[in-house]
Amino acid sequence: MNENVRLSGWALIAGSVIVVVTLTFHPSEHGLLDPAQIESVVRAMITVHSMALVTLPLWFIGAYGLSRRVSPSNLIGVTGLVIYGFALLAMMNAVVIDGLVTPGLARAIVNAAPDKMIGWKIAFNHNVLLDQAFMNVFLVASSVAISLWSSAIVWRGTLARAIGIFGCLLGAATLIGQFTGSLGRNPHIFGVVLIGQALWFFSAGVQLCRSKNGKTGRV
Repeated sequence: MNENVRLSGWALIAGSVIVVVTLTFHPSEHGLLDPAQIESVVRAMITVHSMALVTLPLWFIGAYGLSRRVSPSNLIGVTGLVIYGFALLAMMNAVVIDGLVTPGLARAIVNAAPDKMIGWKIAFNHNVLLDQAFMNVFLVASSVAISLWSSAIVWRGTLARAIGIFGCLLGAATLIGQFTGSLGRNPHIFGVVLIGQALWFFSAGVQLCRSKNGKTGRV
């Protein structure tokens, strides 16, 4: 059991590091429709989004162990895991749409005849809206899951309570920002939220890796 907990901790740490690396090297899309730059931008987009796809199963493996650790005897942990699995499905769709479908549409626009370009641009814009919709689902669902786990941590003290307090604040702030429209008005905030979640999972992963006989330090 203890080894499984530590494996989950390492999965959370690895996934968090990959997320930060992905966000750091995510290319700007300004040159995506420029014939002179499109291929270099497309290669970068496919690379970073492929890395992001690797993160998703790592975070789910970590979330499985985390849910069992923070709340082994009631439904809070399981509920958080189910909701987070739903969030990761939404994220997978967003990553595929933005990183693997968008490059194909961009190439089609650049190479299209003038009479076909409008149709491809409509498809491109529809793709952007789908990506944003799935991102919104991820933000809400992942924030609810982190809030549930964090509440259990604060209540039971199974991990450092500072992690639980940070998770509650992060989840609440994200949900408020999402439902008030603040996140939609400033897309860069999504990256800040994702880094915040990566820090939360990294910290939780470190705590799980330090587990001894099913116990972790409490702060």
